[in-house]
Amino acid sequence: MSVLSGKKIILGISGGIAAYKTAALVRLFIKAGAHVQVIMTPASKDFVTPLTLSTLSKNPVYSSFFKEETPELSENLQWNNHVDLALWADIMVIAPATANTLSKMATGNCDNLLIATYLSAKCPVYYAPAMDLDMHKHASTVASFDKLKSFGNTIIPSEVGELASGLSGEGRMAEPENIISFIEKDLEVKLPLKGKKILVTAGPTHESIDPVRFIGNHSSGKMGFDIANAAANLGATVFLVSGPTHLNLSNNLIEIIRVESAQEMLVACEKYFEKSDVFIAAAAVADYRPVSVASQKIKKKDSRLSIELEATQDILATLGNAKKNQFVIGFALETENEIENAKLKIEKKNLDLIVLNSMNDQGAGFGKPTNKVTFIDSNLKVEQMKLKSKEDVAIDILNKVIAHYYA
Repeated sequence: MSVLSGKKIILGISGGIAAYKTAALVRLFIKAGAHVQVIMTPASKDFVTPLTLSTLSKNPVYSSFFKEETPELSENLQWNNHVDLALWADIMVIAPATANTLSKMATGNCDNLLIATYLSAKCPVYYAPAMDLDMHKHASTVASFDKLKSFGNTIIPSEVGELASGLSGEGRMAEPENIISFIEKDLEVKLPLKGKKILVTAGPTHESIDPVRFIGNHSSGKMGFDIANAAANLGATVFLVSGPTHLNLSNNLIEIIRVESAQEMLVACEKYFEKSDVFIAAAAVADYRPVSVASQKIKKKDSRLSIELEATQDILATLGNAKKNQFVIGFALETENEIENAKLKIEKKNLDLIVLNSMNDQGAGFGKPTNKVTFIDSNLKVEQMKLKSKEDVAIDILNKVIAHYYA
């Protein structure tokens, strides 16, 4: 299974003869499980067609700032948003990277969509040079290599062989198979959670009243799924125990175990807890369940219905107090005396860290794409965070895990 599985990759193609190899490169990225978005320079279309790359990538290919089907004089010009493209990507790969494109990358000469996207990228950038022997050795090209290295960009070294000029030497773009192998190995070395096993719970639980009714809550499961996805992207093997939710993840590093009730979630967590390094309890588990579950649908007879409830077993407390070397993170959703109540849970449930959500914070809580959390560690140190997307909160949580192991 490739470390590229689930990754969103921008493939930037510039105008060199090696562009013909990018059709095979796109196929290999797709085969590895990646999602590919191609951006071409105008000159690159002389060597390989957008139709070929669009068919292989299953995405439209971009090559200009404006949608090409839009009439130039239209009052409603639609543009290809290079910022959105750049922020979408987990990785950017520029192959082939000609001497001209390398120079633009180094100097910020932004005259095409590919360079604009590159300048907006916050993700790791790889580039595979492709040019003739003397161009590869020229001082200006070497200066571009040095400048891009200082930017944190990673070169995929050129290979030695026959060149388009008929000469033989260094300057051939690395073969598509070697580009894939280089990126995979480089990512694996840099993944901070590689080798770690993380158990995550997500979503609500449903506690049956009868065959058609249940007690539940409004949790969508998004926070737990975002944590699981981010952990896998950082190299961890993830066991995701999810209550009823419509969400899905396709990363091969994530094993999803679907459950309904709090008891089923406890049993699943106990199965995976012992072999896990980290337990992150993001699920909104029901505190109570009906003492008796009706075997048939309860008919509406009276104006009132009483249901006797009993407490469910506290999953987080059970596993927190059973931990050996695991790093255990819990969540607390509070409506009053938030900090004090969260601190009590740390000691009672033997936690290393608690993530506090307050229903009083606008933009936080169930069913929202954002969250505003406060971290409290086992030393009762309080760290309040700003309102962020749940994806960014997931990264903040995993940074706490990374700091625990590598600080």
